[in-house]
Formats: sequence, structure tokens, C-alpha cells
Amino acid sequence: MDTDRPNDAVLEPVDRESTPSIIARKLRKAISSGKFAQGRQLIEADLARELRTSRGPLREAMQRLTQEGLLISVRNRGLFVTTLTDDDVRDVYFARMAIERAAAHRVMATGPAPQALAAMRARLDELEAADGDPAAAASADFRFHEQLVELAGSPRLSRMHATLMTETQMCLSALADSYQRAPGDRLTEHKALLAAITAGDKTTLEELLAAHADDALRRLGHGSG
Repeated sequence: MDTDRPNDAVLEPVDRESTPSIIARKLRKAISSGKFAQGRQLIEADLARELRTSRGPLREAMQRLTQEGLLISVRNRGLFVTTLTDDDVRDVYFARMAIERAAAHRVMATGPAPQALAAMRARLDELEAADGDPAAAASADFRFHEQLVELAGSPRLSRMHATLMTETQMCLSALADSYQRAPGDRLTEHKALLAAITAGDKTTLEELLAAHADDALRRLGHGSG
């Protein structure tokens, strides 16, 4: 009997990341990287064997991804990686920009701390250093946007944004060549975003975020007009 727990305690202490969380993270990464392609059926027995885990934690992890919209359950058939339609892709960017805009506005309202600006500049340095390496450039690009949302200090925004970034990675699996052709443009764009946030320039921020989404959609063949 655990004598350190209060008599009225109803929850178990949390001392490490749970197995379902670890499995969910691994599955999420496989989906975002394209290793589990859109539309692919995920076979529970195969995954349990590959992950060397029991089916209980695996089912819980897959349920989490279903709730996030990354997996879809088809009655009498099983679980499949979701397939993003044209409307889905446009909606992913619409939602992402709404979250990033809200995060940037909060950062500007409170005034970005020196350490926050240093973190953002570090992401720009990573982006510049990744010139010629599409995978590294994409990773630095994503980390820049993740960092922006993290700076807002809103766990809920960060959770929503994390799912949208996974869906964005699914969208961008065919974009490596496009990004490789113009790495300087992407760096310039992100520098301008950081400059607008630092200056508290909401008008320029809005224009840059809109242009960023429009450019990505155009490259994906899902332009808004």
C-alpha cells in the first residue's frame, strides 16, 4: 500500500510518459513523414508486433490519433490514415494561420522577451544553414512556426497547432523540390515575419501570414484562386 498518497487521492501519480503517448508519438511521426501514406490501412496485429507492445496501449494510442483526425475508422474494415481532400488542405492552412496569427498577436501584446527572440533567431540560423538540404530546411521551417506558437504560452493553442503541423507535413510530402528551388525566398520570408513581430506591426504580419499560406497552397496545387 502506498502510504505517501493522501486518503482522498483518486489519480495515480505521473512519473513518466505513458506507453500510449509514446506509441501515439511514433505513429504520428510515421504519418507526418509519409512512411504511413494517406489511405493506408493500419493493421493492429502488425503494429503491435513491430512496436513490441500489447494491443491495449496500441488501441489507446490509435484512438487518440482518431480523435485528432489523423486516422479514420471505417466500419467493418478497420483504421486508415486519413486522406486529405482539396478542401481539407485549404482548411489546414486556414486553421494554422488563425492559430499562428493569434499566437503572434499575444506575443506582440506582451512584448517578446529577449530569450524568445533569441529562440526565433536560432530557428532562422537553422534555416539558413540548411541551404541545399530540403529535409533540414523543412524541419527548420516547421520548428520556426512551432516556436512562434509556443511563445504565446497557450497549451491549448500548442496542442491544436501540433495536429495541424502533422497534417501540414502530410500535405508537404511532395513539396521538397519546390522548396529546394528557392531556399533564399523562404529565409527572407521568415526573417520578415520575425521583424514584423518584433516591431509589433500587425498589418505586415497579416499580409505575410496570408502570403505564406497562399504560396504553400499554390505549390500544392490548391490555390484559393
